[in-house]
Amino acid sequence: MNLPNSITFARLVLTAIFVVSASWGGTPGLMVALISFVIATISDWLDGYLARKMNLVTSLGKLLDPLADKILVASAFVFFTSKDLCPAWITCVIIGREFLVTGLRQIAADKGKIIAADNLGKWKTTFQLALGITCLLWLILASSSPHDGFLLFLKNLTSPSDWLFLGFLYGALALTLLSGLNYLRKSWHLFLD
Repeated sequence: MNLPNSITFARLVLTAIFVVSASWGGTPGLMVALISFVIATISDWLDGYLARKMNLVTSLGKLLDPLADKILVASAFVFFTSKDLCPAWITCVIIGREFLVTGLRQIAADKGKIIAADNLGKWKTTFQLALGITCLLWLILASSSPHDGFLLFLKNLTSPSDWLFLGFLYGALALTLLSGLNYLRKSWHLFLD
């Protein structure tokens, strides 16, 4: 297994650590969840960059990378919904879009076509992961009742009623819908064959 694929596989392990530690709860568990989520988020960029830079793009990587992304995002949003930080219907839209795009890519592959990732999809992922970090910071700071000026500011900034949180939430939703519709538009011809 080459380095980029090893990093992708590590993201799957980090997702498992995220799920277990987030479920454990409390400030220590949430800190581990945040750290594993941030490292997994960085690895999402790093594995693709290294694969292209080192000319190590493989079929396994093309399969594992989006799968690892979907598992991380789905796990995080189900957890955030369980903590009342994300409405269940938004989580369903996000996970549903992932299934839709995966299905469209499979149909395209069966017909010898490739539906490449686009910038809307990359922005969607960026907003989803930024929302994930915001949710985890809020959970940690809300459970620890900070009195320090900066930590109190950060707690207020990441609050579910604050503009930053809501911007990431509804930005992620809008980009999820737009990118899903864009994939449908780009692949509509596959259904006519």
